[in-house]
Amino acid sequence: MKKTLTVLLTLFLLAACVCAAAAEGTHTFIDSTGREVEVPASIERIALSGPMAQIVLFPLAPDMFVGIANPWDSSAGQYLPTEYCSLPVLGQLYGGKGELNLEELLAADPQVVIDVGEPKSSIAQDMDALTEQTGIPFVHITATLATFDEAYTRLGELLGREAEAAVLADYCRSVYDRAVDIAGRVDKVDLLYITGTEGLNVIAKDSYHSEVIDLLSNNLAVVESPSSKGTGNEVDMEQLLKWNPEYIIFAPGSVYGTVAEDATWQNMQAVASGSYCEVPMGPYNWMGFPPSAQRLLGLLWMPKVLYPEAADYDLYAEVAQYYQLFYHCELTQEQFDALVAHSNL
Repeated sequence: MKKTLTVLLTLFLLAACVCAAAAEGTHTFIDSTGREVEVPASIERIALSGPMAQIVLFPLAPDMFVGIANPWDSSAGQYLPTEYCSLPVLGQLYGGKGELNLEELLAADPQVVIDVGEPKSSIAQDMDALTEQTGIPFVHITATLATFDEAYTRLGELLGREAEAAVLADYCRSVYDRAVDIAGRVDKVDLLYITGTEGLNVIAKDSYHSEVIDLLSNNLAVVESPSSKGTGNEVDMEQLLKWNPEYIIFAPGSVYGTVAEDATWQNMQAVASGSYCEVPMGPYNWMGFPPSAQRLLGLLWMPKVLYPEAADYDLYAEVAQYYQLFYHCELTQEQFDALVAHSNL
């Protein structure tokens, strides 16, 4: 009898161990590259491959962050819950703004590292190599302006937050579809998006960074090799004058504040007529750079700037909804007014 009880107890303990292992086990997740990645069945700690992932995942799972890819902008304290402003900086995999620190990454002990955005040509090999090197599963989720809803659906499946992700996915689809509708009903303005401290860089047509610009305007910046960098393609003043846009959008930190008194810039019809503005910034550039989920703000803002009759919505209400969903922030009218102060609305 004693032996029987011992055997039964042993079997019970083994069964308990199996159940515990299953509860703490893994499952196969197929990422956007088609890779089958073994990830924990229950995820509570995540790391980010770069700023695009940081922006996309903040509305869905900030409580899971073991660190951030890049420091927040200095304005972040106005908008983000303070507990997330002091997370350790782990660096980023792509982009050259602080290489991913594998030692810090391992010390932070994430269960999975998530990459979001435009897939590099080597993305599958990169993810596999890093997974093998660190023992941490690396997952890539592709996200473009038109597919943020799909990206959130996949992320919700990965992190076990399907309901929260569905709200974000529906929002992304709604904002994008309305912008597409507006773009199809207006005569598009001939436009340049100008960056750089000298105002001699443009975001070229058909680049990943130009998705909002190309959708909502006739982007005059047609170049042979569109840059994959957020700084765009460098050109000269002669070329800018040749393009002679009807409207100019200046990136934050460019020459918006000085062109009105500059005789050369006054030779451009957009500047001479006052048809130019500066993109709102806080805590990120609303038009991208990095070209992440905050570009949805560009889809709200740019139609209101260029086509106010077609964009028949309350911009403050729309922007406040974005800040609540994506930054967990109740945006005040005063904050909104400061953000759009140079928008020429």
